[in-house]
Amino acid sequence: MARNDWLAGAWVSLLLLMQSYKSLANNATPQNNISSEQNDKQLVRINKCCEKFEIYNDSICTHVNETDYFQPIFTNYKGDHNVSVRYKFVIGLPACGSTQSWPICHYQGSPDKLVLLEDGKLRHYTITQEEKEDGQQMEYTDEEQFDDNLKPLFYDYSQDQYCIERVCFRKELFAHYISLNYFTKLSNYQAVSTTGNHRHILYASVCLAKEKQDSGFLLRKVINPIFHGISIIILLLIAIVYFVLPTLRDLVGNITTTISVCLMVAQAADLVRIFTEFTNHVSFITADIIFYFSILAAFFWLNSFGYYIWKTFRSRNVFLRVTDGRKYCYYSFYVWGSTAALAIMAVFAHFFLDIDSDKKQNLIADQETIGWLGIAIFFSPIACTILIDVFFYITTLRLVNRRNVYGRIQHKLRANFIMFALILLVMTINWLFLCLSCLQYEGLFYAHIIINALQGPLLLYICVIRQTHVTFLLKKSCCYNEPPAASDWGDEMHYMNGNNY
Repeated sequence: MARNDWLAGAWVSLLLLMQSYKSLANNATPQNNISSEQNDKQLVRINKCCEKFEIYNDSICTHVNETDYFQPIFTNYKGDHNVSVRYKFVIGLPACGSTQSWPICHYQGSPDKLVLLEDGKLRHYTITQEEKEDGQQMEYTDEEQFDDNLKPLFYDYSQDQYCIERVCFRKELFAHYISLNYFTKLSNYQAVSTTGNHRHILYASVCLAKEKQDSGFLLRKVINPIFHGISIIILLLIAIVYFVLPTLRDLVGNITTTISVCLMVAQAADLVRIFTEFTNHVSFITADIIFYFSILAAFFWLNSFGYYIWKTFRSRNVFLRVTDGRKYCYYSFYVWGSTAALAIMAVFAHFFLDIDSDKKQNLIADQETIGWLGIAIFFSPIACTILIDVFFYITTLRLVNRRNVYGRIQHKLRANFIMFALILLVMTINWLFLCLSCLQYEGLFYAHIIINALQGPLLLYICVIRQTHVTFLLKKSCCYNEPPAASDWGDEMHYMNGNNY
């Protein structure tokens, strides 16, 4: 009996012990989680551009040894440096949304300075124009930095408005970038140290506040894409008009359609190059190649147009068939063959002949773009075709002025000659401003945006609205519901008795 009581007591004790252990286990995990969450909230969050074990090595995130990890240095609001702060890295670039992502820069002698505050904010000091003209350096004392009466210009970026990273540059590359004013164009850095053959600097990419946004941001990122979209629609309309109406599908009409398509593709490729934020979805060097290839092809087609006009006016037999598919094929071999050969040369020169410093100078968000050597190979033939087209214009103008009597075909040839001259003028001016926009002057770039926006409407006026016979055919097809006549001899023979030129 005593033995049974002892077993019963032991069994009850065991059950109570197990219940107590279970209760302790259930209560321990939430408490630990709460404690962990509380500790995590107490940590200061610092946005880091690369992973914890990486730093920028010549603008590329590179794995480094633990001794080379980035260690932030904090400053409190009283101006004390090397403040002890418990922090936590948050990896990734800042999510700027609709605001502009802008890199700002500090090195020795630069007009900017970065200070990481104890609450995780990044303070950016800027030198005023008056201080810059006086030659003052950005060496503020603690009293100047935090005294309201002596406070310099600065702006504080919160944790979600910036990312910070250490960058390691080779000394010779760093000196080369300084000579090119590279840092002031791209980003904000703070000089940290110099070890061996490398210069270590601190990089920060920030989201501009609405009141600090670049004055040209609206024109670059909003108005410019809208202009590109309008130009694409207008060029597509020109191509449709000359392609749909059968009597306009002569050699001149086919060339006009092809030029419109080439310019439309160039506008689309340039539209891709505008949005530099989408680096994970597009290849900017591919967009560059398509852009320059399309412009070069458009000028070669314009050169073929000028040659056709020049040769036709010099011919004694002006009663030539307007629709000539073989001539278009011959011109196609000339244009696409020349454009493809020059494009291959430009791409080969960029990848194998251009120097690395020039390639890195033209980086867009760590992606390569066509350098100066490749651009020169693309643009030099364009300059040559413009000179040849000017020769065609001058010699043809002399032939036109010598004639006193014009037949209907001569009137159409004269209208084509005027259209060629106007297209040459518009495309040449736009190309010249495109070349000037490469000089990195804001005014020239904004002027190119405006000129490029005017190119589409001007070509619509030259090729459609100004051409009386084109508007006549459009009225007959659209307003009077008459199907366009398909004639191998062109509209000048089909509407022989109409005054449409």
